Amino acid sequence: MTSATTQTDAAQAPTFPPGLNNAFRFSAFNALSFQVVLASPMILYAKSLGASATILGIIAGMMPLLVIFQIPAASHINRIGYRRFVVGGWSIRVLFIFAMALVPLTGGFLDLRNRLALLLALLFCFNLSRGISSCAWLPWITQLVPEALRGKYLARDAAVQNLASFVTFLIAAATLSGESRPWQFAVLFAFSAAMGAVSLSFLKRIPDVLVPTEPRQSTLSVPWLAMAGHPPFKKLLLAVLAWSVAYGGVSTFTVAFLKVHTGMSEGKILLISSLAFLGGVSSLALMAHRFDRVGSKPVLGAACVGWLLVLMGWVLLAGGVIPARLTVVLALTFFMGLLAALANMANNRLAMAIVPAMGRNHFFAIFSVVSNVTLGLAPIAWGVLIDAVSQYAPRWLGLQWNHYTVFFALAAAAFAVTFFLVRRLDEPKAASLEALLREILIQSPQKFWLRFWPRG
Repeated sequence: MTSATTQTDAAQAPTFPPGLNNAFRFSAFNALSFQVVLASPMILYAKSLGASATILGIIAGMMPLLVIFQIPAASHINRIGYRRFVVGGWSIRVLFIFAMALVPLTGGFLDLRNRLALLLALLFCFNLSRGISSCAWLPWITQLVPEALRGKYLARDAAVQNLASFVTFLIAAATLSGESRPWQFAVLFAFSAAMGAVSLSFLKRIPDVLVPTEPRQSTLSVPWLAMAGHPPFKKLLLAVLAWSVAYGGVSTFTVAFLKVHTGMSEGKILLISSLAFLGGVSSLALMAHRFDRVGSKPVLGAACVGWLLVLMGWVLLAGGVIPARLTVVLALTFFMGLLAALANMANNRLAMAIVPAMGRNHFFAIFSVVSNVTLGLAPIAWGVLIDAVSQYAPRWLGLQWNHYTVFFALAAAAFAVTFFLVRRLDEPKAASLEALLREILIQSPQKFWLRFWPRG
């Protein structure tokens, strides 16, 4: 009887739909592509062209900022279909990566300023096509993956992306080893374009789903304000807004800090940055089997506390209290990757849980636009701030308050605000933050880490 019941429960347990493995393969090759043109390699190339902190902020913020075009694009998803909509946008953006690969080779007839302007124009077009087409991704995955497995899917997807991103940074570090030349950046951008083309083959194999039938309405009749004011959704938007302000620019300006204040080479900085993706991969082992059980709210709370500690470490580094030893920088980078992956998974999972089926495309468009536009504006604002205070470095409380010390301290304050907003989120089945920490630190197999804690 017990055996029969077990077999019945196993048969009724939700499973991933056939063909979903193509989504993980797409994520892997997509990460091999976009991490070159949207992360540290592109920041380092722009820096080699003489980009200021403000320009670096614009580059970092361009991708999330252009997600605002999801608002008008959301009304066209039902007519075109999820897969066709995403594939079209991803195909266009791959073409712009191929064009970017030619920019470093134009040094014979374009000066640094013109090359930087051309690069910014191509990045704008790349991110515009990505911003429009990505509005169909979350509705597509939400309908494709069973509710009970969404946390597991997001954890696996994050692990795949972070592992591929780690490989990308190793390749980038090897390509830019020594004194980097323009042709090395050209090779790296060409690699990005090739991987983007491969990712398209897997994107086309992800199972499509029927778009839910909704009443016909013009884009002007969509009740955007009423949707944004839906109480559980409004609380999530406020928390995501604060999170995006705090997190926006952290990755960009830690790279700039290492380049300017430590004099590290591009290759060494990329090797250090790659460790963040190993931190992201570790989120799979930490949360894959407990995400759907404990919920998103405690994970977000724990991530905020972790970010406060990490940013205080960067404050001490920038303020000259502790030297920029490699071990310290590596530890901070690892936990940055882990905490970023946890927060991203938790935000997306909570949005999947509370967004109503009716108007799903538009709810997700609002969610993506609020989070991404803020992520786009934040690094620009942080960059302006860094440039504005770059001439000052007073000493106070034992710290040298240079422009990077100020940035890291203010980002930490923003994470403190985020923590209080996260505590107000609505998620009825979520465990408490205390219960999550107790399970991770005391009851789980990871408790062996406590053996390293010094005993008095």
